[in-house]
Amino acid sequence: MSEITLGKYLFERLKQVNVNTIFGLPGDFNLALLDKIYEVPGMRWAGNANELNAAYAADGYARIKGMSCLITTFGVGELSALNGIAGSYAEHVGVLHVVGVPSTTSQAKKLLLHHTLGNGDFDVFHRMSTEISETTAMITDLSKAASQIDNCIRVTYTTQRPVYLGIPANMFDFTLPAKLLETPINMKLSPNNQESEDEVVETILRMVKGAKNPVIIADACCSRHNVKAETEKLIDATQFPAFTTPMGKGSINEHHPRFGGVYVGTLTRPEVKKAVESADLILSVGALLSDFNTGTFSYDYETKNIVEFHSDHIKIKNATFQGVQMKFVLDRLIKEIGDYVKDYKPVPVPAGIPDNKPCPDETPLQQEWLWNQLGNFLQEGDIVLTETGTSAFGINHTKFPKNTYGINQVLWGSIGFTGGCVLGAAFAAEEIDPKKRVHLFIGDGSLQLTVQEISTMIRWNLKPYLFVLNNNGYTIEKLIHGPTAQYNEIQGWDHLSILPTFGATDYEAIRVATIGEWNKLTTDDKFNKNSKIRMIEIMLPVMDAPSNLIAQGKLTEAINAAQ
Repeated sequence: MSEITLGKYLFERLKQVNVNTIFGLPGDFNLALLDKIYEVPGMRWAGNANELNAAYAADGYARIKGMSCLITTFGVGELSALNGIAGSYAEHVGVLHVVGVPSTTSQAKKLLLHHTLGNGDFDVFHRMSTEISETTAMITDLSKAASQIDNCIRVTYTTQRPVYLGIPANMFDFTLPAKLLETPINMKLSPNNQESEDEVVETILRMVKGAKNPVIIADACCSRHNVKAETEKLIDATQFPAFTTPMGKGSINEHHPRFGGVYVGTLTRPEVKKAVESADLILSVGALLSDFNTGTFSYDYETKNIVEFHSDHIKIKNATFQGVQMKFVLDRLIKEIGDYVKDYKPVPVPAGIPDNKPCPDETPLQQEWLWNQLGNFLQEGDIVLTETGTSAFGINHTKFPKNTYGINQVLWGSIGFTGGCVLGAAFAAEEIDPKKRVHLFIGDGSLQLTVQEISTMIRWNLKPYLFVLNNNGYTIEKLIHGPTAQYNEIQGWDHLSILPTFGATDYEAIRVATIGEWNKLTTDDKFNKNSKIRMIEIMLPVMDAPSNLIAQGKLTEAINAAQ
């Protein structure tokens, strides 16, 4: 094979970096490109219900496998996906967005084509994407096409941000030398400037040596930029107490003896709040300090000795070291920190949330009990998605088993996100280990935005657990403002009929409303094996919510009223 088409080259390259499922929808400007997917063994086209869901699914796949690929058509398709792409940009998720655009000849003639604005501007949608992409490329020169594709894939992976790649419809069948595939794409990070890295490491080590009450906090980018292993080694090497934020949930092994809980400012359990805020040194790995991730910016550290480790810079107190990447700095610290913590005497970490007290089987389910109990059902290696709303707050009360991967969207907070995201996570889980379980916790209101993607799950015989929290409307919004307002209400659905409506034949649809029903279900051996897709409707009181969400609602309403 001396020549390969441009379209096939793209998919061969994606397969080389372990991207095996492609998300998106067909459109006349990308159809010839989609043909090439089937020419590459081991690749599959998911075929989503709409572009927004496809972007959410690509996000979920990328969080598990490191990057993903979304394909849309020009104009109408790509714009429908941009909310999802913006979320991936905000939350550091590597999605390669490939767009089939009109042919080079059509563009040159400025033809009045469908899906355009009718003004001959064929670059307008590309320009829109530049604001939410790490980089973009529009292929126009075949001699540069391979290097552009390779660079887009590399940047997507190494920066963990979306990248836009436009390919004209007439170029998919243009050919390239097949030998280009023999040279792997360099997916490694470029080394830090040695002098800058030395200064950072030396400064941190001096701070560590002088600290008597240091802590480690793992945030979202600890997982996104793949430094969970380094963070755990740092905890082992130092024995410092370790905590996560809501967005960092799952970044630290919660059964580690030095794990102390979830820190979220004023919304934190008192013992965890005291342990973190009284520290004299804070090592913050991968911080994304959004409002809901910080209890509406209510972090109240007593110290200014704060080191923030980021993917592309390190911040020490008020000094920022641009271009110094945390992965290399953490590697250095793990090797060198031993001599600097010889005199450190480990302090006790806060005890975990106590187990639920025994209750009669007929006791109605409530949020606080449910989230505390959930850890007994979860298994090592599970993937747990929690939707914006009661789920995203409630999961902070759940103790994760080892190697549990948590997915939420605390920063971008697009309602319905997890309804599409769970599809991508389920595809990724299946590719890694068919026995790996994937759990979605989503409210009855949020589900209505992205429910169509359940049909795609059924189409591919994926087997996630779909837990629908039925509290009759948008409870999170009711807690913030308008508890009886019509705009916070929804039309009720028959959730147990959704799976067969979308064509499922081997499935379970279960409703639970009491503690006894939950315990019976979650201790059933057959239920604990992901042998089929399941819809579990959890009946909850309308205004019932986790205690931290109730507090957040009061805080948000008070702030809004004061502004």
